[in-house]
Amino acid sequence: MELLLAQPRGFCAGVARAVEIVERALELHGAPVYVFHEIVHNGRVVGELARRGAVFVESIEEIPRAAVTVFSAHGVSRQVRADAARRGLRVIDATCPMVAKVHTQAERYARLGHEIVMIGHPGHEEVEGTMGAVDGPVHLVAKVEDVANLAIAADARVAYVTQTTLSVDDTRAIIEALQRRWPGISGPELDDICFATQNRQTAVRSLAEQVDVVLVLGAHNSSNSNRLREVARNCGRPAYLIEDATQLDPRWLAGRRRVGITAGASVPEVLVTELCERVRALGASAPREAAGERENVVFRLPDLTLAASSLARARASA
Repeated sequence: MELLLAQPRGFCAGVARAVEIVERALELHGAPVYVFHEIVHNGRVVGELARRGAVFVESIEEIPRAAVTVFSAHGVSRQVRADAARRGLRVIDATCPMVAKVHTQAERYARLGHEIVMIGHPGHEEVEGTMGAVDGPVHLVAKVEDVANLAIAADARVAYVTQTTLSVDDTRAIIEALQRRWPGISGPELDDICFATQNRQTAVRSLAEQVDVVLVLGAHNSSNSNRLREVARNCGRPAYLIEDATQLDPRWLAGRRRVGITAGASVPEVLVTELCERVRALGASAPREAAGERENVVFRLPDLTLAASSLARARASA
């Protein structure tokens, strides 16, 4: 049995930045550091940070006043920012720059008087943050069929933005449906699907053409990981989403000649290594990496030292 690894896979620049922000915040300020939502959608990453003193919460009200607080990579709404300011929280913003770009686009369209359509999954943290970054209503569509139900006038000025972790193919179909209903609609085409998401979907599509089965590492609440599984299945290959090597069912590999492995953007490489070892124990050869685009993007960290000095002043005046 041959074992082929997608390239690229795993951590993207936005995830690497967010994780490093929490790590450095713990070093600078000491535990606890509070994190609003999971910093990224991966249980191993969240668990390791929690062991070091990060406290993950789902409500700003759970955070003690003036505590050091990190906003997750998925971004937050204006209301969350206002609630944090009201509680005097010392905020470090780990919002992915690609998500922040979408917020900026949505805000600009709203200022220009457009009705805003958000293409994304209901309930996802990134979608809630983007919709909450805009003054006025934002209409959410998750699939092509939703477009016909939008309560927007035919002559309205309309613009759309998209969640960064969607399927490129599905999003293209929704954009085309929006353009048919509002021919003058404004929007960034597929530019809001971030480069890392596009690269990983391109890589898994190529991988699926070369293997008999695809294993996707990622959390079940990870949008980009679920999209990788969908892309592989749309290529006609069986594909399974698992969080780590312990969830691998050997029956999936029975009679397979070639096995492909990829990983969502929130998955550390150690989980890929562990899965490779598990598959090798079932009879696979040493893994080799498929051809693909290597990513060398690095996002700048926010000014954590400024946050530290602000915290010191707050403690001194307390």
